[in-house]
Amino acid sequence: MPVPPDYRIIYNWDGAPHGYSPAPQSLEDFLEKVYAPLEETQVGALFWSAGSQGSRWPSDVVEFIGEARERPYPSAGAYNATENILRMYDRGEDPQEAMIERGRELGLHVYASVRMNDNHFGGAQIADLEALRKAHRVEALRHEHPEWVLGEHTSEWFALSWNMAVPEIRERRFRHVEEVCRRYDWDGVELDWQRHAFHFPDGHGYRLRYLLTDLQRAVRRMTEALGRERGRPVFLAARVAGSLEMCRRIGYDVPAWVEEGLVDVLIPAGNAVTDAGIDVAEFVELCEGTDVAVYPGFDSNLPDPFVGPEEPEEKDRLRTRAIASRYHRAGASGIYVFNWHANRDSKRPLLTTIGTPESLAATDKIYAATHRFIQREGDWRGAYRIDRIYGQVPVDLMRTLTGEGPAITLEIAEDFETHTPASLQLRLRVKEWTDRDAVRVWWDGIELEVPRIDYCRLENPTPPGGAFQPPPRWREIADGSTAVWLRWDFSERGVTAGEHTVRVVLRERNPQVATPLTLTDVELEVRF
Repeated sequence: MPVPPDYRIIYNWDGAPHGYSPAPQSLEDFLEKVYAPLEETQVGALFWSAGSQGSRWPSDVVEFIGEARERPYPSAGAYNATENILRMYDRGEDPQEAMIERGRELGLHVYASVRMNDNHFGGAQIADLEALRKAHRVEALRHEHPEWVLGEHTSEWFALSWNMAVPEIRERRFRHVEEVCRRYDWDGVELDWQRHAFHFPDGHGYRLRYLLTDLQRAVRRMTEALGRERGRPVFLAARVAGSLEMCRRIGYDVPAWVEEGLVDVLIPAGNAVTDAGIDVAEFVELCEGTDVAVYPGFDSNLPDPFVGPEEPEEKDRLRTRAIASRYHRAGASGIYVFNWHANRDSKRPLLTTIGTPESLAATDKIYAATHRFIQREGDWRGAYRIDRIYGQVPVDLMRTLTGEGPAITLEIAEDFETHTPASLQLRLRVKEWTDRDAVRVWWDGIELEVPRIDYCRLENPTPPGGAFQPPPRWREIADGSTAVWLRWDFSERGVTAGEHTVRVVLRERNPQVATPLTLTDVELEVRF
């Protein structure tokens, strides 16, 4: 079986650089926007999206975006993104060929990334297909065969996802992947099963998993044959769910894929946005003794509500470093990033550090308990219900018969003996707090002293009712909110790498408040 090189970081671009310039975009400007974030970083491979419902180049299998010229574009952004591609073809240029060539000049591998069941239809239902087709927002095939989509048999937002139990759909998926692989001289191809992970009627994924294995097997045989024709391997990557349990539920028989050698690069990741609780260790154990590399994935952001106290960009960077450190400690081959839309500088602090444990050492981090977050209303409702199933917070603190409370596990991937931090702080955020509330907290079985209590700044900058306020605003005037950070200085505690348990017990709840006291965040802040 072919062995891909050590990529350290895999960077997935979804094609957005085509829309980052007003029309007409030059080929050189396009290449600069693709590779500016990656040059002189730890990125070793670029995964380039071959499109979602359609194709960015003339295709015999799926619809070509060139058909957009037959109608008015819905927006100026859509006009620029599509016309920039089409005008390159008008000039006799091929952006894919140029991108692959430039990547090789930079020493990168370039893969095609195929979204196996992409659903960007805004929660549309089968009854909406007629209108969507008239607006050219769905392919003809989806309009002609509404019986081939999942409809009411899955999460509402994904009603128009293909039903992979339909033989014609699996055949079409295979023919599209084959066409993508044969049209260009890619170093490999990614089957992105997680964009989006609704393939079978609810409850049928495990029993029908053999169908996705069959498709994975057919693609593998095709890439092996293509590799023999070209005289070098065509690597096969697969993006799957963040735990083997969720893989089984969705329909990914990952143990069979590994045993049969149907994958070279395995990418456990969330279905939508970042899953911070990927069970890297179980994937690494599964692949032990094989040549399969494991690259746990990040997405655009974490889904849990931002609560500070740092500014959003800083906290995202600190938590990303901590998550990547945990993944490396669990044996990950490297890190995969998806939807990190970036220019030359915006993601550079992360793309130059998260690829190895050595470069992450002695960098500031926040180790945080994973949020279990489910979007029940609005956009992407139901999208996260198959991710983060072991999220530990938020959790209501209630009285129990035995006086116990929730036990939160923090996994720390830091060698504090080699690199001594300037400060270590354990902090818990509790919502609906009043002056008559109290909790008891234990760290690894040892009860902690009374914490320092800091009231959080108000999360909503506008007053109830949404009325406009000129400066100074309500948020800026108030001394605090109904949430607090409970803090303990751990700088002298001798924290070691590994799992640590934070146990929280409700001692007293203000009887005049009806809402429960809620533990929303448990974090260890590490500063060097």
